[in-house]
Amino acid sequence: MPEPHGHSVRGKEEHELPTGGKLVFYNCIVGGVIDNKFMPSILKGVMEKMERGPLTGSPARDIRVIVYDGKMHPVDSNDISFKIAGLQAFRDAFTNADPQLMEPIQELEVRVPADLMGDVMTDLQGRRSIVMGMDSSGRYQIIKAHTPLAELDRYSTTLRSLTQGRGTYTEKFHAYQPVPSELQHKLVSGHKEEEVMA
Repeated sequence: MPEPHGHSVRGKEEHELPTGGKLVFYNCIVGGVIDNKFMPSILKGVMEKMERGPLTGSPARDIRVIVYDGKMHPVDSNDISFKIAGLQAFRDAFTNADPQLMEPIQELEVRVPADLMGDVMTDLQGRRSIVMGMDSSGRYQIIKAHTPLAELDRYSTTLRSLTQGRGTYTEKFHAYQPVPSELQHKLVSGHKEEEVMA
């Protein structure tokens, strides 16, 4: 990640996140508008909001935060106030930064009787799968596909039903990829409704 432009960096911390990725936290405060002793509290607020990200409640990752201005009160300033301020500032900035939801994609290998392959392919396409290739193995076809993990709920039951119990599959994690924009909009709207009802 590039250094922040137009700000003099007084401190930089990199934090590896338990969910993968990292947070880079820059202290660019000049003139003592915020005392250095409050930086850990701001960081704590940011990290707390990153654990349950503003969009859907899922963790945020690969974030760069630059603290460059603020205000402090000689009597009323305390750690909890700066933690809350950090949390709220991060939430607002994150939401306005046009963030991208990512989802886990699984690598599937589906072994099906050749005569039932059409139904299985149709089902995979309905699960947002991208077919990467096919091989033959006797009277069976092996379909290799990349499928979002979110679309694999009850897949084993569906595959058994489509193949009269003769189809099998294996899956493993492949990569994180961006969620399609229409689905992201739906997930974000659903999360906002849940928060209102909670």
